[in-house]
Amino acid sequence: QVQLVESGGGLVQAGGSLRLSCAASGRTFSNYAMGWFRQATGKEREFVAAISAGGGTTYYADSVKGRFTISRDNAKNMVYLQMNSLKPEGTAVYYCAAQPGIIPRGSRWTMMLEYRNWGQGTQVTVSS
Repeated sequence: QVQLVESGGGLVQAGGSLRLSCAASGRTFSNYAMGWFRQATGKEREFVAAISAGGGTTYYADSVKGRFTISRDNAKNMVYLQMNSLKPEGTAVYYCAAQPGIIPRGSRWTMMLEYRNWGQGTQVTVSS
């Protein structure tokens, strides 16, 4: 089991940057692929980015590709989401999630059901 706690959310102007952090507990953190999802008010939760257990492979939603970067530090049990060129439509609660396994296969990168452990979320608000 992995327990996750997100931080780093806040209010930022459009075009600005934020870095989200996710602290994971548990000695098996390096056995989990990690993902970030977001949920805007009144909308379904959606996939943002994911990274393999070793950090060598990443996957992004088209909407954030080129602007967001996911990374991890297995020595510190941390996952990060660097968000640049933020847009107002990026306003949402951002969730960190863990998926058992070294690297997801195919559509499992983006499937919420494949992620077994979730954090409580951190609010990101992008003003126009």
